[in-house]
Amino acid sequence: MVKLSVIIITKNEAANIRACLESVAWADEIVVVDSNSSDATTAICEEFGARVYVHDWPGFGPQKNRALGYASHDWILSIDADERVTPELRAEIVAATNRPHDHAAFRMPRLSSFCGRYIRHSGWYPDYVARLFRRGTAGFSDDRVHERLIVSGSTGTLRHHLIHETFHDLESLLAKVNHYSTAGALMLNEKNKSASLKRAVISALWAFFRSYVLRAGFLDGREGFMIAVSTAEVTYYRYAKLMLLKKH
Repeated sequence: MVKLSVIIITKNEAANIRACLESVAWADEIVVVDSNSSDATTAICEEFGARVYVHDWPGFGPQKNRALGYASHDWILSIDADERVTPELRAEIVAATNRPHDHAAFRMPRLSSFCGRYIRHSGWYPDYVARLFRRGTAGFSDDRVHERLIVSGSTGTLRHHLIHETFHDLESLLAKVNHYSTAGALMLNEKNKSASLKRAVISALWAFFRSYVLRAGFLDGREGFMIAVSTAEVTYYRYAKLMLLKKH
């Protein structure tokens, strides 16, 4: 039977990491790369026998590649601290990795919650994410945010959900809006993209319309409206911050 390494990147995830680790405790190896957490994150990881490495924060893609570099087994499962592997997904992962290697990687549908409600529209579902891959066949892009897995070979599709327990309250949502818009502005600036107040406003309005109308966010009730607003906010602040960066 082939062996599986789980890789996780963390920073101040004490509220989330225990449930995450419990869902992957069956793996042969757990590797955690932490970005100088000031809470109990690393202590909790060590309780589960994880190998913990502490590094500065270079962005999501580079940090995940660091974690990948520490993994030692045949197959890799990349998971975030606020995600959980269900028993059904676990069985499917084990079966997939022990079949003849017809795929280099596998993607899985992700079901995300927002303030206590699982979201089935708004562009959030089924939200296929490639997270399971054979060693040596894939790596992460160097993007600061919204990194992607770059696979050399074919990618199969699993049926069962990866659960994503995101945004328990609006405070955590607003913190993420600020963080993601800053990282997005820096990425655009590195690519020498232009920005203006007009572009920030128009892009934000389009982001709201796409989420709430085109992607049927209205079917997710009040949570769908809040998601559309937050999507517009991230977009607006990304271009507004880029505009100010260009002034310096």
